[in-house]
Amino acid sequence: MLKSDKILLRPLQLSDLDFLFEIENNKENWKYGTENKQYTKEELTNYIANAKQDITNAGQFRFVIDFENTPIGFIDLFDYTTNSAGVGVIIAKNYRRRGFAKEALHLLSIYSFETLNLKKLDCNIEKDNLRSIKLFSSSGFELEREKKELQYFVKLAK
Repeated sequence: MLKSDKILLRPLQLSDLDFLFEIENNKENWKYGTENKQYTKEELTNYIANAKQDITNAGQFRFVIDFENTPIGFIDLFDYTTNSAGVGVIIAKNYRRRGFAKEALHLLSIYSFETLNLKKLDCNIEKDNLRSIKLFSSSGFELEREKKELQYFVKLAK
């Protein structure tokens, strides 16, 4: 678990099933995601059961962003290698614009660089996703390159 004064980043638990179901199946969230499909509760129950694997074996890890004992979002490490990983974050609509994503990104960066000894975190952000661009830019990520619809940001270990 990773903790700040404001939030806790913790592994997925079965008690998160309803929240996970709500976030994953909310079509508004699909605009910027890669897995745009409806999930059954059975599929997500299996996902939670398998989410306990170590990132070095699974290649990914999803943290629950917890505020006052309530799950409010997720932050993921994915495409893990010994040197780098991708980052994705989503916050439930009624908790956005309150600094939770930035705090989660800060905690995850510390964990990634100091515990996992990664050299680089990266993310692809669609050009029209201005809030995410602002979030990652203000969290030490720098624009490395642009493609047609995407901007590719990286944060390097210090």
